[in-house]
Amino acid sequence: MAGKIRRKGKPYNPANPVHDRRTTDLVRGAQVAPIEIDDPLEAGGKLYVMRSTRDDPLADHHARGHIDEAQYQAGRAFQKHFGVAERGPRAVQWSEAVDGDPPRENLTDGQLMAGKWLSKCYRELGGDGSAIIHDVLVHARTSKQMAAARGFSGKEWESYFSKRLYVCLNQIAAVFGFATEPTGKQRMQVKPNS
Repeated sequence: MAGKIRRKGKPYNPANPVHDRRTTDLVRGAQVAPIEIDDPLEAGGKLYVMRSTRDDPLADHHARGHIDEAQYQAGRAFQKHFGVAERGPRAVQWSEAVDGDPPRENLTDGQLMAGKWLSKCYRELGGDGSAIIHDVLVHARTSKQMAAARGFSGKEWESYFSKRLYVCLNQIAAVFGFATEPTGKQRMQVKPNS
């Protein structure tokens, strides 16, 4: 019987799942939230997975229900545009070319468009709102860290910065079209991205 492999145990039952992809092991103190994603092994299937929110304050606020889907999507849109535009200012040299300098890179259309969206957001947010949005969406700071960076401490200050973040996310939700006005009272129907 060369070539045949004899397996011991129960015979294969197609009614039972082949892959049990559930995890029960989490590190103590883990900050996670469930999300739904596409199943890579089954066409059209969905999986619920646990995502770490420790280094993502926007996802943490969304998972806890502090912000709604429109605010979350607006925050992600801001992050996307900031990531595209971030490379632009570094690539531009304002001094005259000197022999031996690396060749200059021109700004792409995508970077210019991202810069225009960010300009609209900054205009709507003002200086303080822009700083708060940058703290959370670019530097991944929590409300407690924002307060500490400004020399404040206590629950009142953490609450203040959380409320300001809520207002700022409403404003950029209106800029990006996820809300019809900047107060957050009227929302568009937004499908979450997986």
